[in-house]
Amino acid sequence: MNKKIIIAGLMAVGLAGCQSTSEQSKAVDLVGNWKLEYIMGQPTVDYSPAQINFDKDGKLSGNNSCNNFFGTYVQQGDTLTLDPAGSTMKACVDALMAQEQLVNQAMPLVKTAEMDGGKLELKGEDGKDLLVLTKL
Repeated sequence: MNKKIIIAGLMAVGLAGCQSTSEQSKAVDLVGNWKLEYIMGQPTVDYSPAQINFDKDGKLSGNNSCNNFFGTYVQQGDTLTLDPAGSTMKACVDALMAQEQLVNQAMPLVKTAEMDGGKLELKGEDGKDLLVLTKL
């Protein structure tokens, strides 16, 4: 009887190990600089400097179209949370200022990260793309 309990316990541990491995394999390697290509379905302005940098230590920084920003991120499997904490406050041309507002709205709404055809897709709760980026 005790052998059955031990075997059942070992099987449960083995299955749990398989589950965490499959969750880890879903994780996108975010580390590095990424250029924003689409923001909430709209293509970025041709001359946009918008980009996001993911450091390996969970720090987030970049340019939200007009200003530089910084903050943190947390990634667990394909789940992603962006927490922009602050930014510079300079003025830019109207097109970049409008685009910056979209970036600032989109970042806190990100829930997941996926790769599709070399593009990093940061998606909202509804599964729709909020930000689409390419690696620099």
